[in-house]
Order: sequence, then structure tokens, then C-alpha cells
Amino acid sequence: MDDHEYRSLEGLINLVKTLRGPSGCSWDREQTLESLVPYMLEEAYEVADAVVSGEIGQLKAELGDLLLHVVMSAVICEEAGAFSIYDVIEGISDKLIRRHPHVFGVKARLTPAEVERQWEAIKAEEKGDEGFFGSIPSSMPALQTAWRIQQRASEVGFDWPDAGGAMDKVVEELEELRKALEAGGRDDVEEELGDLLFGIVNYCRLLGFQPEAVLRAGNMKFMKRFSRMEEILREEGYDLAGADLQVMEDAWNRAKED
Repeated sequence: MDDHEYRSLEGLINLVKTLRGPSGCSWDREQTLESLVPYMLEEAYEVADAVVSGEIGQLKAELGDLLLHVVMSAVICEEAGAFSIYDVIEGISDKLIRRHPHVFGVKARLTPAEVERQWEAIKAEEKGDEGFFGSIPSSMPALQTAWRIQQRASEVGFDWPDAGGAMDKVVEELEELRKALEAGGRDDVEEELGDLLFGIVNYCRLLGFQPEAVLRAGNMKFMKRFSRMEEILREEGYDLAGADLQVMEDAWNRAKED
């Protein structure tokens, strides 16, 4: 098979099988489903970064990296006699048809919110006794998990009528945290911190923001300003280890102005 023949889904599958074959790559051959998990998660986050940056060329490359891990995981399962990539494709295709009856069954014009409720209702029927939150992955980051929990609860009407109620709850949780700090009980402080974070995620959601994206943007802003502060300190003959807090704060304020 020449290089051109690898440039298709079928070709990619064969390429991965070659890499894992006897004459392939030792690294690829030793990979397992478990060993690939951290790489797959990393690639998913790199896809998210590319979307946020708006770099379409980078997004194309990162989607390719993520696809590679999906294909390799499926090939490993095929080697074990469990299922193939074609079973994966068939499964997701069947699911999409089942969960879009307004498209593939009796035609109906639904709003995005109605589509989401219908999807979750069909999903719950399929899952049976899994539990209301059973489909939320336990390994998902806590911030994203909180958002998903709240989103799921809102689908059955368990929600604030508007963002104002969520903001009042944040203020209430902040006061409870203050009282816990005054009492000095570490376990209570930890619990109240959790409640406060959960409330802030809820407020973000009701304002229409993804908390993960909001915090990611905040992280990037802090790092950008901190790097500029470091440049300013260096220009003034300081390094981070040698500058006291007041000097750093002055440089930080200049970095904000820049």
C-alpha cells in the first residue's frame, strides 16, 4: 500500500494495524486501552484549545490526533476479539438515528432545547435503571461534571427561574463559608468551598457560559499578565525570586495597563 492509499478511513485503520503488527513499531505494539487513556484525554483538550484559538489548521491536526486514538483503541479491541471499528461506526450511527426521531422518523420542528430533552428521555429509556446521573463519566474534570449535573437537573425542571436566584445562592454560600472559617472546622470549610464552587458553576451556566471555558480564559489572562510582569521586572533589573511583593504588584499593575 502506497502513501496515498493510507489517506482514507480504511487506510488509517490499515496503517494502525501495520504499526501494531510484527514488522511495525515497538511503541505502538505495547500500547493498551489503559495506557492510551491519558494520551486520548490530552488530545481531546488540545482539540478544545484549537477551537478556542480559532486556528483551523491546528484544529485539523488535533482532530487527526484524536481520531488516531479512537482508531487505535478500536484496533486493540478487535485484536482481543471484542469488536471492530466498523462495529463502533455502526453503533454510533444507530444511536444517532434512534435519538433523532424528529429527523429520521415522523418529521417535527423542535427547538434545540426540545431536541436535548428528547435525547435525554430516549437515553434514559435505553439505559433503564442506570440512575439519573449514571451517564456522567466519573473521570470527567470536576468543573465540567458540576456543569453537566446542573444541566441534567434543569432538564426535568429542577432549576432556578433565572440567574438572579443562582447569584443569591452564591452570596449565601459565601456567607456560610465565612462562618465556617470563623468556627475553624477544616472539614466544614472544605464542604462550604465545594458548595460555593458548585454555586458559581450554576451561575455561569444560567448566564449562558461554559464554566470550563470561562476558567480557561481566566487562566490564560493570568499567565499572559504574569509573563508581562516578569518582562517588566527583568527590564528593571529584578528577577522573580529577588523581587518583593510590592515591586511585583507595581509591575503587575503596569502589565494590566499594557
